[in-house]
Amino acid sequence: MSWAEKYLGKVRKEVEKRNEDSKIAVSVQGVYKSFRLPTEKSWGLKQAIFSRLKGIKGYRKQEVLKDISFEVKKGEFLGIVGRNGSGKSTLLKILSEIYLPDKGTVSVNGTLVPFIELGVGFNPELTGRENVYLNGALLGFSNKEMDAMYDEIVKFAELDQFMDQKLKNYSSGMQVRLAFSIAIRARGDILVLDEVLAVGDAAFQEKCNDYFKSLHGNQTVILVTHSMENVEKFCDRAILIENGKIACDGKPSKVTKEYLKLWS
Repeated sequence: MSWAEKYLGKVRKEVEKRNEDSKIAVSVQGVYKSFRLPTEKSWGLKQAIFSRLKGIKGYRKQEVLKDISFEVKKGEFLGIVGRNGSGKSTLLKILSEIYLPDKGTVSVNGTLVPFIELGVGFNPELTGRENVYLNGALLGFSNKEMDAMYDEIVKFAELDQFMDQKLKNYSSGMQVRLAFSIAIRARGDILVLDEVLAVGDAAFQEKCNDYFKSLHGNQTVILVTHSMENVEKFCDRAILIENGKIACDGKPSKVTKEYLKLWS
């Protein structure tokens, strides 16, 4: 093989790699995360020093995620499942940059919109309208961009007549609907959701289901859920996390079976 052929082959491989990388929305490589949990209280500086001299740390290390690696393709609907305490919600918070990993890297190719905890980014003393713009600013959108999204957000939430009332006067269901509508109507590339499909009344849930059905191939979605029905209904692929590690990664039907085995 000539020098020119070797060079062209190398260039071709680099181009193919760049093309493949451009199809990846999220890349998680070797992520570890742990927390320090206090084991006893130190009543004042004297007690803290005494405990330290005795070799008592006053905390224990809890390893939540242990060498997590996976990729999410653009347009893919990924489900993340696992028992309570397995580490799946911590993983979503790392993807959303709420937590930083102890080790490992997370690469996000595009705008990520998280909907993880109700009330985060909301101010009860502001009106629904003001909270829409406040949430948009926290997600990185300008006022002009939120102007373009506002009508869609309000229409989907079905709260038009309440938008000039203070949020503290909203019912919990109304707050969920508004927060959820901001998350899904904000024009981000990647939508991150944690246990939010059962929001609002039956009619609103049906609207949410229809929305998720329309997303296939059009938007990247990462969903944490305990509902195996929703995993099989909406997801292209699923990941099972057990004891901070990926126990299974594949088709929703396969992962569902592995998840159910944990309870047998």
